[in-house]
This record gives sequence, C-alpha cells and structure tokens, in this order.
Amino acid sequence: MPTASVGWFDAARFGLFVHFGLYSLAARHEWVRGREAMSQSEYDRYLRKFDPDLFDARELARAARKAGMRYAVLTAKHHDGFCLFDSALTDYTSVRAAGRDLVAEFVEAMRAEGLRVGLYYSLLDWHHPDFTVDQHHPLRGTEAADEPRDMARYRAYLHGQVRELLTGYGRVDLLFLDFTYPGKGPAEWGAEELMSMVRELQPGILVNDRLGIPGDYVTPEQYQPDRPLERDGVAVRWEACHTLNGSWGYDRDNHEYKDPAMLVRMLVQSVACGGNLLLNVGPTGRGSLDPRARETLRAIGRWMVPHARAVHGAGPSGFEAPPNTLCTRSGRNLYLHLLSWPLKHLHLPGLAGRVRYAQLLHDGSEIRFHELDGAQHEHVNMAPPGRAPGTLTLTLPIVRPDVLLPVIELELDDE
Repeated sequence: MPTASVGWFDAARFGLFVHFGLYSLAARHEWVRGREAMSQSEYDRYLRKFDPDLFDARELARAARKAGMRYAVLTAKHHDGFCLFDSALTDYTSVRAAGRDLVAEFVEAMRAEGLRVGLYYSLLDWHHPDFTVDQHHPLRGTEAADEPRDMARYRAYLHGQVRELLTGYGRVDLLFLDFTYPGKGPAEWGAEELMSMVRELQPGILVNDRLGIPGDYVTPEQYQPDRPLERDGVAVRWEACHTLNGSWGYDRDNHEYKDPAMLVRMLVQSVACGGNLLLNVGPTGRGSLDPRARETLRAIGRWMVPHARAVHGAGPSGFEAPPNTLCTRSGRNLYLHLLSWPLKHLHLPGLAGRVRYAQLLHDGSEIRFHELDGAQHEHVNMAPPGRAPGTLTLTLPIVRPDVLLPVIELELDDE
C-alpha cells in the first residue's frame, strides 16, 4: 500500500481522463488498429501525419480545473505502443515524430493549475516485436502470429518504460495500468516485481487494479456502481471511468454524447457510493478538444461552482435516500440531490429534530421545514395520513431551480 497519504484521492472525487495518440488521426476509436487488423505499415500512415499543433496542455488543465476536476490522467502509451514521452528504449514516440514530449507538457500544465498528476500506461504493445500475438493483437490470424517472440524481452521493456515515467517527470500521484486478460496476466507482466519497483520509485503513488494483483483502487469501466463496493465485506476505494460518447479516443462520427445533466448525476452517484468519477475526453487528431467535449466540461463547471462542497470532500451519507434523490455528506452537512423535482414538499423520515438549517445550495436561499415529533403530531398543520413520527418535511418552491441537478444542504444538529 502507499506509504504517503492518499486522502487527496478520496477528497477529489472528480478527475479528467485524456486519450490521445496516433489513433486520434484515424478518428474512429482508439482500438482502430486492433479492430481493423491493420498491419504496422498501414498504421504508420498516422505516424507520418502526426502533428499535434493544437495540443495545448495548459488549456486542457484550465478546462479540467474549471470543470471542478482535481486530478488528470494522460495516456502515456496506449495499446498501439506509441509513446507520448521521450523514451530511450524506442523511437516510436511523439518526440521523434513531432519533436514534443507531451507527457512533460501535460504534467507541467496540470501542476501549474493545482491538479494531481496521473499517467496511463498500457501493458499491451502491438508495436513491440516481442509482444506475443494474441486474441487482441492486430496480426492475429496472419503468418506473423507464428513468428517467434520473447515475452521476457518485452517484460524488460515494459518495466524499463515504467521506470522512465516514474523517474523522468517528478512526482506522479497515480498510475493507471491497463489491462490483464486470459493469456496475459501477472506472470507475463512480472507483476509483483513491477509493483515493487513502482512503490520504490514513487512512495505514496496510487496504482489501479489491472495488473492482475491487488492494487490501491478498483476501476469499473463504463459501468456505474449504485452502492459502495466491497471485497470480502470490506469497503474498497474505487473510481468509475466513463467516456462522453462510448469511445475513449476521438471518434468523429460518434454523436451519442451523454448530456451534462446525466454526467453530473453519475458524478454524484459515485460520491454517494464512496467512489470517484474519471471522465474521459479524446482530443482530435491535431490535439484540441472538439466543441461538444469543450461545452460539456463548461456545463459541468457551471454546476460545480456553487455545488462543489457537495462533491469535493464528500462521501456516503449513512442516510437512506428518499425516492428520486441521491445523498452525499461532508461533516455535519447532508446534501440531497433531487433527481426529480417534487411538488412543494419533500418528506424525510428519521430527520425530525436533527436539522438546524436547510437551504438550496446553488443560491443559499432558505428552505423552511416542519416535523412530526411523535407526541404533538406535527408542529405545523395536521399530519398527513401515513406519515410516520420523526419525519421532517421540507417546503420547496413550485418552480424547479435552473441548474443541472438541484441540491439541498441540510445542516445537521447531531454532530
């Protein structure tokens, strides 16, 4: 386990994932070479055209910070083997192709904006001559699949590149390794040795769970947990990673974007269940964010400005959420996120006598309430049929606030 505090991760709750590489020029999913079974020479047409002239790490960092994100993760190397960093072990890099170390630019920009730095590194490598051909490899089913390859040599390369990333760019807060599958597991990766090296080089770093051995947090992908995650009855740290439109890399013709309101709900559901949300963007082949991604981040940011304290530093409430709500909590403050807007009243069983003050979070406007105490029925009006003693009733405005997700902040009196 990390030797330094990882409380920053639990408090951050929201991060940016950035998938960028040669596949961004193809503009049809980051797995394009594997999906279309391209030869290396076919894929190299993107290498010849790689020119990230619009990749501005500072602009990306500002967009992440303004969206309310507290950390960011960049694909230092994806499955195609192309590296966005300066490696002494291969010429297949952005430095050789375009004269730019994009990892160096990324980490500097993120730190300047106060964001924690994460790097993604694929355990797969379809470019390396010793990575054995398997069911995911673009050369599956070809004569190349029968050529001799030496995974021991590839394993040394893998470890060497991770060492470069963890010694050449200062402090790295998070390492996202990807991924283990049948036929390629801990033995092939030298997982125990690799993890030991990572811990030695970067004490306190968080490492995910995709090396085939236990990591520091688990990573549900394109899946949204609806309850806290546990292993053997013990809560585990987790982070759901999601795309805007189903593709991690730039996918020009894919317009199935999640709307900002849905993404905010996903973020809040993650926090309510004790997890984080890592939201992905796939810059274009020239390195810029497409307009839809840019506006999505801005819209989330507009919601986050007044609602940040219901997310950052918050977690599960320990309170059974009423229907059509999500609940998060930070200290004595309980946050009710209203998935649908009720007609005038919201009834909260078990909270009578426990709430000192209530307000809408976006504008700080007071919400009046009354309660059933079990002896005097209800402090205001007659108790509605079937309403249990101990119920707190909030009186809401008829008109729903014009925000992506309305939030009520309840200051509890029992802390």
